[in-house]
Amino acid sequence: MSCCSALMFDGRKIDGMISTKAREEIEKRRTFAIISHPDAGKTTLTEKLLLYGGAIVEAGMVKGKKNMRHAVSDWMEIEKQRGISVTSSVMQFNYDGYCINILDTPGHQDFSEDTYRTLMAADSAVMVIDGSKGVEAQTRKLFKVCRMRGIPIFTFINKMDREAKDSFDLMADIEGELGIETCPINWPIGSGKAFQGVYDRLHKRMLKFVSEGTALGGAHEIEAVSLELDDPALADMIGEDSKEQLIEELELLDGAGHPLDMEMVSRGELSPVFFGSALTNFGVEPFLKEFLSMTTSPLPRVAEEGTIDPVEAPFSAFVFKIQANMNKAHRDRVAFMRICSGVFEKGMEVFHVQEGKKIKISQPTQLMAQDRSIVDVAYAGDIISVFDPGIFSIGDTICDASRIVHYHGIPTFAPEHFCRLRQVDSLKRKQFIKGTTEIAQEGAIQIFLEPGKGMEEVIVGVVGTLQFDVLTYRLVHEYNIETRMEMLPYELIRWVDNNDMDLSHLTLTSDTKVVQDMKGNDLLLFASDWNIDWALSHNKGLRLSEFNQS
Repeated sequence: MSCCSALMFDGRKIDGMISTKAREEIEKRRTFAIISHPDAGKTTLTEKLLLYGGAIVEAGMVKGKKNMRHAVSDWMEIEKQRGISVTSSVMQFNYDGYCINILDTPGHQDFSEDTYRTLMAADSAVMVIDGSKGVEAQTRKLFKVCRMRGIPIFTFINKMDREAKDSFDLMADIEGELGIETCPINWPIGSGKAFQGVYDRLHKRMLKFVSEGTALGGAHEIEAVSLELDDPALADMIGEDSKEQLIEELELLDGAGHPLDMEMVSRGELSPVFFGSALTNFGVEPFLKEFLSMTTSPLPRVAEEGTIDPVEAPFSAFVFKIQANMNKAHRDRVAFMRICSGVFEKGMEVFHVQEGKKIKISQPTQLMAQDRSIVDVAYAGDIISVFDPGIFSIGDTICDASRIVHYHGIPTFAPEHFCRLRQVDSLKRKQFIKGTTEIAQEGAIQIFLEPGKGMEEVIVGVVGTLQFDVLTYRLVHEYNIETRMEMLPYELIRWVDNNDMDLSHLTLTSDTKVVQDMKGNDLLLFASDWNIDWALSHNKGLRLSEFNQS
């Protein structure tokens, strides 16, 4: 490779210069996650963004008719059957000079831990809200997870093609329930059958959507007619009453609404709001254009060594997700990495910080759900997946050996529901161990063992009960294992900080259980806070913590 070609693909300093190609590629990256309550239209919006980006020709609807396609971002069979997302999907496409990485997260609150891990890899988030329902119970929990990450949050109020709540009430709902200021970037004209389009407040123009584009259920792109507010044709197009109402509402917004403050947006204190309908494509492309112009290229990341610049620093990345059996033909295991700085090239040797050794990644891929393509080069902001022979864990750092960095680990949510799981067929012990261990390594479940017992039966802890359904389904369909599940009465878990304490001598209530995690740490399962207080008061010197410190 010549010096010039090396400059084209190497993001490191060469003779005091940074590759112009690498800088340009990094600056056009936009990496964001989409979160929402179930059925708010998150996966549908994801597909429509792919449609406008040219990544797919026709969008498939979630829970559509039998002859309609399943959503591209829902790859697991249980997702296709239930019409919900239970895993995070990663998709990349190009649009209008940008290279976009979308992280589609599970919508159900039972999978908020997976959502949080995915948000660790995102630079911003899009929150989808059902216009007919407003902020829902699970939206609050997912939004809280989003706020923990401290990234800009953009809001897309969806399903305006159905009868929706008053637009001002929706704004007040978001501000009151979620504690974040809002600024409408566009404003809807009607809802339901009367939904005609949106008014673009930034560019001061009305976008009237051409309804013919919805003939195929919104599977194809839609056209819009643009008009100024003072255009005489506007009244003829949307009706005189609708025009007068629009002018009154815009005056109220201009006088009493919060102005667009990008500093507040960057701190996650103000959310730009867009109205539209993902199902019919109304308002999707205007949202995409404005969203891309408001978001930033990959930002510096904080490591133990300090702030890592995405352009100036050599290659570095961290593992935020592990997924087994995405390809049934190979039964492989894949680690998803967010590139934080520099450039990654196929076949390059990198340093695995947690293992303390150099490794070579020969076949990195980028994905459209479960469909993969080999990547020759990837840049800061990109998400790549690599074959994992069992060496990676969630939170691991991979970097150039010339500058070793340690990114902070990803915290684990404490499980709130527990069950005892055992195999039906004792001859399939190896498959049972393999299945439960691999799914636990993905972070979908946590496994605990009772002292003195093997892996023939385990205690499984999850954040939400829907994860139990996914676990048993995957054990049957991916590992050919039938299991029996017995729900347990525990709701709280604590790690024992005393390394020298004999737990068999502890005085505990009958509904408290001693267990160990897969790393050999001692834990106690409790049915209530009262049991925790009782254990502490009856066992002098016992120290408990809510998080694992090892």
